[in-house]
Amino acid sequence: VHQSKLDFFCKLGYGKQDVCNVLENLGQEALEDDVLKELIRMGSKPQALESQTQPSPLKLVARGSCSTSSGSKWLGEDDSDSSDHLRPIVIDGSNVAMSHGNKEVFSCWGIQLAVDWFRERGHTYIKVFVPLWRREPPRQDSPIADQHILEELEKQSILVYTPSRKVKGKRVVCYDDRYIVKVAYEKDGVIVSNDHYRDLQNENPEWKWFIEQRLLMYSFVSNRFMPPDDPLGRHGPTLNNFLSKKPVLPEPKWQPCPYGKKCTYGNKCKFYHPERPHQAQLSVADELRAKIKVPLSLGKEEEQRNRSP
Repeated sequence: VHQSKLDFFCKLGYGKQDVCNVLENLGQEALEDDVLKELIRMGSKPQALESQTQPSPLKLVARGSCSTSSGSKWLGEDDSDSSDHLRPIVIDGSNVAMSHGNKEVFSCWGIQLAVDWFRERGHTYIKVFVPLWRREPPRQDSPIADQHILEELEKQSILVYTPSRKVKGKRVVCYDDRYIVKVAYEKDGVIVSNDHYRDLQNENPEWKWFIEQRLLMYSFVSNRFMPPDDPLGRHGPTLNNFLSKKPVLPEPKWQPCPYGKKCTYGNKCKFYHPERPHQAQLSVADELRAKIKVPLSLGKEEEQRNRSP
């Protein structure tokens, strides 16, 4: 009797020592309900419940080993590039500033307007390229407005100065357009400029295709940066698809028939009729082929039946 009761409560998950103590106190002839009540009163719990209530200990992972937890990341790791669905933006700072200043003044406020427009759309990678000599005090032949904006954008790691230096009193300037096209090509991004970069297109055929397909032109309307809704023309992608890594294709729409219900072409009409929900969009040649296939298939089946014994 003692062994049977001991095995019964051990199968329930209670400790062997706790069951023996209760049986010694209540006697070997105690009922199972009484033994269970005494175990509960003593605070004894099954091993399954104890494992649930106790917090799981922290696991130490050796340095350099792979962890299966999805939340673990390397220090300093930024997954914004993987989750970001918008293309990187590379802005031709000189072109934008001169356009905003009506080609007379290098207006840094125009660069700020362009950067703010892409920020509001959610672009995280924005780079502006400006020649280094624009940091110098303005001269009469090259006036600059709101020059402090360049310093603010440089502190935000958005503006990049292309190198330049003076040799024997003459300024040696590196070609900033080459920086713009090269960075945009490597990042698979978009170039914001009204320049066509024809000299760079002739240098590299890959750059030629990239400039033709990824050049975003713009206009300034009352201090408002406005790129076109159709950057590659009427039959090209929309602005949202142009700036997105994963463009969303619109659903095909049938052009409604200009004759409406008065159309006499029937199923041969290539236009859409809302009053015909199950209209077959087939050409005349396709309809004739479909009609011819049916009797031919029936004739072949009859011949096979006749040949079979």
